[in-house]
Amino acid sequence: MEYRQLGRSGLKVSLHSLGTMNFASEGLFGKIGTVGTKEAQRLVDVAVDHGVNLLDTSNIYTTGKSEEVVGEVLKGRSSQILVGSKVRFPMGKGPNEQGLSRYHIIEQCEASLKRLQRDRIDVYYLHQWDGQTPVEEIMEALDTLVSQGKIRYAACSNFSGWHIMKCLMAAERHNYQRFVCQQIHYSVESRDAEYELLPIAVDQGVAVQVWSPIAGGLLSGKFRRNAPPPQLSRHLNEWGEPPIRDENRLYRIIEALVEVGDAHGVSGAQVALAWLAGRPGVANIIVGARNEAQLKDNLAAASLVLTAEQRKLLDDVSLQPLLYPYWHQCNTVGDRMGEADRALHAPHLAKVKPRL
Repeated sequence: MEYRQLGRSGLKVSLHSLGTMNFASEGLFGKIGTVGTKEAQRLVDVAVDHGVNLLDTSNIYTTGKSEEVVGEVLKGRSSQILVGSKVRFPMGKGPNEQGLSRYHIIEQCEASLKRLQRDRIDVYYLHQWDGQTPVEEIMEALDTLVSQGKIRYAACSNFSGWHIMKCLMAAERHNYQRFVCQQIHYSVESRDAEYELLPIAVDQGVAVQVWSPIAGGLLSGKFRRNAPPPQLSRHLNEWGEPPIRDENRLYRIIEALVEVGDAHGVSGAQVALAWLAGRPGVANIIVGARNEAQLKDNLAAASLVLTAEQRKLLDDVSLQPLLYPYWHQCNTVGDRMGEADRALHAPHLAKVKPRL
């Protein structure tokens, strides 16, 4: 297993971490599969045996039950196994039981610590944006939790680029703890994050941690054009993430993944994970699994090395068009772009001759 620096922190995290959204799941989260405590124990054993040192959970996953299972599974284990959890979504019906107010952040951190049976959370994420709470209040609350020793590092998830920069500005102005990473949706099928979030990762040191790296199973190689989808598909169960806007493009990407996978004798899922591992700013990729075989297959991607030609094939088949102002930048100032700019523009610059 490879270990990478988490942003500008000194923390080393495994290239792959274990997602626990399906631990003790029911209702909405049950649509992605349910893993009981005994099965969760086995999955954690397999992950740790493969070098995984980070588990990812959230207070909202089945209203805390995932955290409870994680707490039980990790009881008595080494403190070297890191845990990340999150705050933002409703945990009750009261007016202050959601959002990113100082009240809700601190209350929910303390509740998560009890469920996890730990005295600190290693990486604590703001699970989504809250446009009604001042960023100074949000960042001060995270800084307080770090000072109190209840969390070690602060992070965000599903923020837009200007949200992240606004929070970083507040942290710098007031000398608060800054985000070390951003947990985002990113895959060879869904490359929207390249417009702003990957450049921020490179420029600001807010590392990328990827969720749903194989698009809810769509990129596993099991979904094929003109073939019935496999059972237990998240999309068959109306999970709806990620949204698929161009089905023909999706199948072209899957066909390329399978082609590369066949060349290496591995699954399409491993190829999709290996592609992500080589993208700018990516520090960690969250893999989840319903069973041991699925998890072992995903974790094996840590040792898969794609050739430059194979990467180009995947880049070309999945490349998304540039939005404004990026197409204008590419056409006019491509010769003056920095490393962060190239996180988005590099494959486009090879195709466009600057006009000025």
